[in-house]
Amino acid sequence: MAQSARILLVDDEPSILDFLSYNLENEGFQIQTASNGRLAVELAKKFKPDVVVLDLMMPEMDGMETCEALRKLPETQNCLIVFLTARNEDSIQVAGLDAGADDYIAKPIKPKILVSRIHALLRRRGGIVGKGPIVRNNLTIDTEQYKVFVDNNPLDMPRKEFELLLLLASKPGKVFTREAILDSVWGTDVVVGGRTIDVHIRKLREKIGDEKIGTIKGVGYKFEG
Repeated sequence: MAQSARILLVDDEPSILDFLSYNLENEGFQIQTASNGRLAVELAKKFKPDVVVLDLMMPEMDGMETCEALRKLPETQNCLIVFLTARNEDSIQVAGLDAGADDYIAKPIKPKILVSRIHALLRRRGGIVGKGPIVRNNLTIDTEQYKVFVDNNPLDMPRKEFELLLLLASKPGKVFTREAILDSVWGTDVVVGGRTIDVHIRKLREKIGDEKIGTIKGVGYKFEG
């Protein structure tokens, strides 16, 4: 999949678009570019990218707004989104992840690191999607359409909540440590604190029921079943 994956590059600096396009096309990726967030959203509807590499600081429509808009489109709600940013504060990264981003890469960009991250994200997604629905009592997880149902009623669930639920529900009774959750859902290269996991767990419990997710103090979480 990685060699033929479609990548949409979004940055208001033409030199960066040229630089990234050259390096990613040499890896066999299909590339389209956009100079701002509004153009990116329109182009994404037709291009249907597997990955969007998105600058955080842009005029008119910044990276956060663009990310949220892409997550609302049927064509891009499940694509991978990587932020490019010179701002590496933890609070900015957490806000971006909550907005729907999958990873961060700091500027100045090193091509080998960018390519490695994209390959890793595509591998991680390939290990989750396409295995058919998971059914746990009244809970159904559609792994192909990234949808969750309780008693056949659809739930509004952002990508990271979905991936966290899918991880836990894939092996009922297994205790997943915080480290394992961070590695599987956010990746080892992303700076995310334990508080982020707790917030996502709380939101999941509100939607699917407190009794479905158990807490192992000092260790992590498990899906009860």
